[in-house]
Amino acid sequence: MDLIGGVGDLNTPDREVAVKVGVFNQKKIFPGHATVDVVDSIVHSFNMALQVYLVESDNYKGTGLERLQVWKEIFTERVMPFSLSTDNETRQVEIAAEKICLSRVLFKPNVFISTHVLRRIGRSIGTLNLASVGSILKNLLGLMPERKKARFHKKLTTVLLDAHEAIGGIDLAVLDGTYTYLGVGKTRKQERTNVLLVGRDAIAVEAVGASLAGLNTH
Repeated sequence: MDLIGGVGDLNTPDREVAVKVGVFNQKKIFPGHATVDVVDSIVHSFNMALQVYLVESDNYKGTGLERLQVWKEIFTERVMPFSLSTDNETRQVEIAAEKICLSRVLFKPNVFISTHVLRRIGRSIGTLNLASVGSILKNLLGLMPERKKARFHKKLTTVLLDAHEAIGGIDLAVLDGTYTYLGVGKTRKQERTNVLLVGRDAIAVEAVGASLAGLNTH
């Protein structure tokens, strides 16, 4: 945090913090989500915030609250799991020409943090190469409250950019490179890399992370 000039303007008692973790399936052998230590460090870096939410939405592998149990050991009255799929306080925005209702915790003046892992998926859906989608920005697909999100894949770039703009951007991006995850299915593996990328410019963090994972960002 010191290397990027600190987060003093974000770490204040009058701004709640939403940490969007990326956890698709917590039951996988190689789960591909930020470690407890990294998320705990994020929480402690925002020690002035009166409320910190670890946020996730439902998907076909389970509810957001179920998957957030990965980090249950750091839950307190101040640090709480939060379902983006069941919040009744929402704001309607336009994403990929659709009216979507997003949870109120995602919007300013709240601080929004996106954290995910270094990965190289290497899989395509139609003409879309998911290896080029990344981690920090791809994590924004999880803002969609509905359980089945596959329909967004055909227009994924537009969905991610519109979601990014709708919430006012990402205030802090944290790429957890404790492990780098490579491949999918039976070829999936993890390698210990011990890298941590933190930045206020989410696009820059994404680009550096993609390069470290072996993707061509040019």
